[in-house]
Amino acid sequence: MTAYTSHGDLQHLEGGDLPSKQRIVGILNDIMTILFPNLLGDASLRETNIWYFLGSTMHSLHTRLEEEITKSMKYVCLKEKQCPVDICKERAQKVAEDILECIPEIKRRVSADIQAAYEGDPAAKSLEEIVLSYPCVYAVATYRIAHELYERGVPMIPRMMSEHAHSLTGIDIHPGAKIGENFFIDHGTGVVIGETSEIGNNVRIYQGVTLGGKSIPRGEVSRLRGEKRHPTIEDDVIIYSGATILGAETVIGRGAVIGGNVWITSSIPPNTTVTIAAPKLSCNPEKSMTQNDANLQRRRRQKNR
Repeated sequence: MTAYTSHGDLQHLEGGDLPSKQRIVGILNDIMTILFPNLLGDASLRETNIWYFLGSTMHSLHTRLEEEITKSMKYVCLKEKQCPVDICKERAQKVAEDILECIPEIKRRVSADIQAAYEGDPAAKSLEEIVLSYPCVYAVATYRIAHELYERGVPMIPRMMSEHAHSLTGIDIHPGAKIGENFFIDHGTGVVIGETSEIGNNVRIYQGVTLGGKSIPRGEVSRLRGEKRHPTIEDDVIIYSGATILGAETVIGRGAVIGGNVWITSSIPPNTTVTIAAPKLSCNPEKSMTQNDANLQRRRRQKNR
């Protein structure tokens, strides 16, 4: 019992004062089903039952969203002694209504992202294939949902959603990032997009790309919370695999192409191509042989003398 009482901030034995991870994932998946019926989610829907499904699911979503948002707001308010509990509930009800009203706009944006994937990847055979198999669809759709909650000041829940998508896809998009339309992440594994990143329209990035902040001395972390720390990517930029772009002052200009594995900490002008200088290759056939091959060749030369 001492192990629990000595870490009181992390035990929560009374329960009920934090949002439920399981319920948040359930809410997220229900919204995905509404966005793309029969493609994302478990429901089997037809024209004969779609309206009933939408009505009942939207009602359930409102109730569950309000409850989980209330818990997240209540926890922060009680911890910081900012406001009474009833105000949290009123705020949560308004946010839940706003999120459900945003679903058509979220669907429009995610549909544009899927179209960008189809137009940007010759390996894609159909839009349905992209929705069903491309990890970027789930990651970016989750981001677009979580971002709406983040913009309305909801604690914890947006990050819970984005980290769930991160665990499934290997794509880490902070819900605070600002991402424009027609956004495509090709392959996706290892992509990191930090909280204050700003990304324009028609941007394509590949696996292993990091849009990050520079290392912060331990004593400076609290001062920089909420400040701009991550780069800005303007419209029509392509960033190839393994590129690392860091810092609040770093701006990648419109139409730039960033090559693979580059390290960038300063701004790049528009319509610029950035690559690492090609390495000089050196090939020595004798050294590339195995020791046995080398010995065999040596014996053959001696025999032919």
